[in-house]
Amino acid sequence: MHDLRDTHNAAVAASQIGLAAARLLTAVLAAAALGGCSFAIPGGEPAPAWKNVSDDVTGSIPHKTTPTLSHSLDQEDWRRANAALGVALDPQGAGATVNWDNPESHARGSFTPVGQPYPSDGKVCRAFLAEVGTKESHEQLQGTACRDKSVDWALIDVRPWRKA
Repeated sequence: MHDLRDTHNAAVAASQIGLAAARLLTAVLAAAALGGCSFAIPGGEPAPAWKNVSDDVTGSIPHKTTPTLSHSLDQEDWRRANAALGVALDPQGAGATVNWDNPESHARGSFTPVGQPYPSDGKVCRAFLAEVGTKESHEQLQGTACRDKSVDWALIDVRPWRKA
């Protein structure tokens, strides 16, 4: 009978050790599962919040500002000047000087296309000469504008005009 008790006690001890081992294993697996949220797996996909983020270092690429025709023009002056620019640079147009003015601000000017339109990066571009006059100043400028499939021309380069 002594042997039977020893066997029973050994079985109880083994089951208690097994239960403790099972609890330990459960704790380790839970920690591993929850800990997986805090580290990256090499070669794994980025988290969804980072999928569309560029690898470029912030500030490493200088911001290119859109050129303005003249800082002395207000919004309505520019709206009128831009309409004249579109007519002057139109590849189907006569290639003649187009004048514009704003009777309220007394700003005025003109655009003269220079040379023929040319393709550049899927856009149509054309050089021009411009005169802009306001109450404060009179400027003679040269520049380039381009347009894609839209109707609007975008200024690419504007600088003071210098006779060659």
